[in-house]
Amino acid sequence: MWLNPEEVLLKNALKLWVTEKSNDFFLLQRRRGHGEPTGKITGLLVGALDTVLDSNARVTPFRILLQVPGSQVSWVIASGAAREEVNKHWDWLAHNLLHSLSVFENKEDVAGFVKGKVKGLIAEEFRGRQAAQEEDPEKFREALLKFERHFSLPSSEKLVTYFSCCCWKGRVPRQGFLYLSINHMAFYSFLLGKEVKFFIPWAEVMRLERVSTGLMPEAIRVSTRQRQREFSMFLNLDETFGVIGQLADIALRRLLDSEGLELDRVLQQPTRISKRILEEQALREYVLALFRLPRGERLHEVASCSVWTPHARCHTAGTLYTTDSYLCFCSREEGRCTLLIPLSEVLSIEKAESTSVLPNPVIVSIRTKKAFQLIELQERDELVENLNSRLRALQWKQSMFRSSKHGKRSVTSPTPYYTFYYDTGFSDEEEIEEQVLRNTVNSEALMTAFHQNQPGTNNEKSMEQMRERLWEDHFVEFGRGIHMFRTGKIQRLVSMGIPESLRGELWMTLSDASSELESHQGYYTNLVQKSMGQSTLATEEIERDLHRSLPDHPAFQNPTGIAALRRVLTAYAHRNPKIGYCQSMNILASVLLLYAKEEEAFWLLVAVCERMLPDYFNRRVIGAQVDQSVFEKLIGERLPELAEHFPDRSTLSSVSLSWFLTLFLSVLPFRSAVCVVDTFFLHGIKAIFQLGLAVLEVNAAQLSTSTDEGQALMVLTGFLEQVGWEESSSPVSPPPAAETGSINPDVPAVRHTNITDLINESYEKFGDLTVRQIERLRCRHRIQVLQAHEDTTKENALRVVTPDVSISPENLADVYDLFKTEYFISLYWGDTSSAAAAEAAAWRHGDSYMERQYRLDRPQFKSLYGLLVPWPGGSNQHTDTLANRTFTLLDQDRDNLVTFREFAGWLNTFYCEELNEKIRLLYRLHIPPALTESEDDPSLMKSPLVSTNRPLYVNLPTGVTEEVKDYQEQLKQMLKDLVKEKEKDVEKPLPLMNQREFIQFCKTLYSMFHGDLEENDLFQAIATVTSLVLQIGEAGHRGRSASEVSGSDAVKGAEAAQLNAEARHRSVSDTGVCDGNATAEDEWTISYAQILASLLTEQALVNFFEKPVDLSAKIAAAKEKQYHQRSGLLTLQQGTR
Repeated sequence: MWLNPEEVLLKNALKLWVTEKSNDFFLLQRRRGHGEPTGKITGLLVGALDTVLDSNARVTPFRILLQVPGSQVSWVIASGAAREEVNKHWDWLAHNLLHSLSVFENKEDVAGFVKGKVKGLIAEEFRGRQAAQEEDPEKFREALLKFERHFSLPSSEKLVTYFSCCCWKGRVPRQGFLYLSINHMAFYSFLLGKEVKFFIPWAEVMRLERVSTGLMPEAIRVSTRQRQREFSMFLNLDETFGVIGQLADIALRRLLDSEGLELDRVLQQPTRISKRILEEQALREYVLALFRLPRGERLHEVASCSVWTPHARCHTAGTLYTTDSYLCFCSREEGRCTLLIPLSEVLSIEKAESTSVLPNPVIVSIRTKKAFQLIELQERDELVENLNSRLRALQWKQSMFRSSKHGKRSVTSPTPYYTFYYDTGFSDEEEIEEQVLRNTVNSEALMTAFHQNQPGTNNEKSMEQMRERLWEDHFVEFGRGIHMFRTGKIQRLVSMGIPESLRGELWMTLSDASSELESHQGYYTNLVQKSMGQSTLATEEIERDLHRSLPDHPAFQNPTGIAALRRVLTAYAHRNPKIGYCQSMNILASVLLLYAKEEEAFWLLVAVCERMLPDYFNRRVIGAQVDQSVFEKLIGERLPELAEHFPDRSTLSSVSLSWFLTLFLSVLPFRSAVCVVDTFFLHGIKAIFQLGLAVLEVNAAQLSTSTDEGQALMVLTGFLEQVGWEESSSPVSPPPAAETGSINPDVPAVRHTNITDLINESYEKFGDLTVRQIERLRCRHRIQVLQAHEDTTKENALRVVTPDVSISPENLADVYDLFKTEYFISLYWGDTSSAAAAEAAAWRHGDSYMERQYRLDRPQFKSLYGLLVPWPGGSNQHTDTLANRTFTLLDQDRDNLVTFREFAGWLNTFYCEELNEKIRLLYRLHIPPALTESEDDPSLMKSPLVSTNRPLYVNLPTGVTEEVKDYQEQLKQMLKDLVKEKEKDVEKPLPLMNQREFIQFCKTLYSMFHGDLEENDLFQAIATVTSLVLQIGEAGHRGRSASEVSGSDAVKGAEAAQLNAEARHRSVSDTGVCDGNATAEDEWTISYAQILASLLTEQALVNFFEKPVDLSAKIAAAKEKQYHQRSGLLTLQQGTR
């Protein structure tokens, strides 16, 4: 195969290779020991070396080298495992390149030409592999070539898919192609000789909508901060809209919140993303949400089938989903019948005899002597083989880590159970023993010891017993445990409230926290031992909130309950430091501890935080805000009249945020709220959406008359406070409107709403809301939430920087956008390791743990520096050198990163400050630490080009010769001015500049003036100033050596000597070298004030530095150039690797 050319210093290092073919430019070599008769010692040694190397380090036995005549360096350009493969490459080189290379006069150009050809071949092979993965490889290959040709983006910008469509400009449609890549969406059209092309980075997409107008019956609107684009005439608009939403969501999660939001491992590698991967990922996200599986589960097989459902006495058709650790079944109608079987509970998966009545049956036997029958499975043999492979791996893992106490029970029973009935108890006494031994910290739920006294209660006890009997009957019919059938009947039972004696068990079952507990025996106890006693920010917050958790409940007025809550919260913060501890976790954990044993409560908390409410408890509560945005959308769709009264639905979502964060625990009476938690463990977040819509609908009339947010809050708070738990058959009704003025005794008292009725009504009216709909809405609305956070980050950054600079707010905002774009470009196409480090630094160095702060590394800074530097630029090489010095100077904390605040300060100095501040910054750029000995052009720094033994004169125009002043008189005046300047300057004086540093300073000035309209006058002026400064330095040196200064000159001489000694010490400490030449050079020094005063003597220089530069024009030009200039540079860098 062709290889990216890699340099080889020795063509035949250690005699490991034997040359088989050669010509003037190429060598075909064979690895010694490969294909040779046995017995040769060298071959045996090399063969042994290659054998012991692992598969990643082994060397292929054949290779082709590129060699340039007369050079000792060669490049490996191809390799092969077989002689036939490498011969094919050799023949291609001989027929296609060899004759062309002979015409090159400069043989060094041969290497560049061949390496370019080989990289082109590699790129072509990559396109071929990428195209082969698509449905129509030839069409995709053609689209890929057009995408690269039209938009000139780096080769690492992978095209995912493309669609034919129309882009609307006003009322004019443009037919073309929409290209969707990993970082951009791009459109190209060429009709009637007019070309239209543009691309939009996903990082700039603010909103995605499906719109319908008179001209566009169905269209996709993509909104950025600058404008909106509409696309229509898609062959399949649903598919296109889904892919656009996925790509935008993935890119924003990766770019804007990689530290906070969970992203699948495949999606963390953008080059692996394809249309097929996106489809698989969308299905995986749906399955994880539907069955509330751990986020790390991978989806393997999806198959249509039917499952025998004993309660219905028939087979139920649906879909089987298999993951790493689960078998999941869902009926065709979502929610009608679901089944979850952990592989850890499975004994065997076997094929049964196929008949016309039971085609392709599969029997799944589980440990509790039950079995499930699946029929109508396509590709049954492969499915069963894959499942058994994963089952054997899991059983081996269990046998390795199972304790001897649990090892008494076999997990590989050879006898499957084909009887389709369900036991209501445990299988044997050992199962009961295991249930008890699980709990090592606190073996009882807190409610057992601290049951609140309820009034009255013969009726309540009888109702509780009735519910227990109903559940026992349900277990007999539908099964007990994680693998019981979940149908509409369990929904009705849960809405009535789970009996307290069964609540902990059913929460563990419905959330599948029981599987986590089973597979992590002793984990919680060890975690408590490790975490208790540690002091972190999370533990401090936990201690602060412990006594705020259900303070009215007796369990948390007691040290026992507080200690259990502390252990659970601290252990979880230790387990998941990315989440740590967030407010509202304490309320949730308190309720879990009341009904579940301590270790069970811990695993329930894990299930809620990591699976059932994903991204709710990260650093910025993104998940909760996304669901609030989804809730606003659902209000608009399901409650249009109420939405019309609240155009800004954030008023309602701000009230409902606590409903989602605390599962209504903070707003409903306790017993009613626990019933909501019951439904949450059954249906997940869908139950909270449905209940929230039901609450708003019941109160819609009163909310429509409210005039502000406070009044709406009072209406909803008053309603929720009177939602009771007592048994009632009365329909749900809103409280009567409050009368203003006197109270009428004839008005009936407020009717209390029953929580069971409210939950049932939410199912009846909003039960058609599906998990698939919620996941699609989350994908779209996550974009808006992340961009809103990005706007807040920008506002905070500008608010911090604005007081320190004089740049206009509009220009400063544009500079921030350029700064952020420069950072993103490296994430798009830069080196992955440096990009990952920069992304981590963006969070680690934020002003607070909640805030993101962009930083640029040296290459990024140099690119943006070149776009915004105020002078024409002159020599590119010197501009690059100056950019390096500027970065070093701004990088005050020496982490090789520059913040926006530091960058804005540099820009403000050159565009908005006075002349003396500009000169001060230039001066600092030419002394350490900005100026170092290791620069690319050290010769000028080590040997001065100008002698100081005689004055430097310049040819002045005729008639002005008499205006040349005596340099000694100028020197005395400068020294007096320096004393005055030091008296005024409260800042620490700048170190003195030696002669080699001054020469670099002059070189910078020359490069700044190159290309200016007044170039000749500026060169003449700087020559005069250079001569003057050299004379000042020489005079100062002579005055110090002769000790002939008095008065103010004596004071100045002493200060200069002291500064000179400090400069000499600084030079030695910085370089680590102190030779005679360095000492001699240090004797000649000049100060910042002397250079400034000298520059002020030339009006041309004063005019140059005081001439205003249009920053707005620079920014506009930078926006035009930044993308393609930076992408071109990165392309070159990738090409040289």
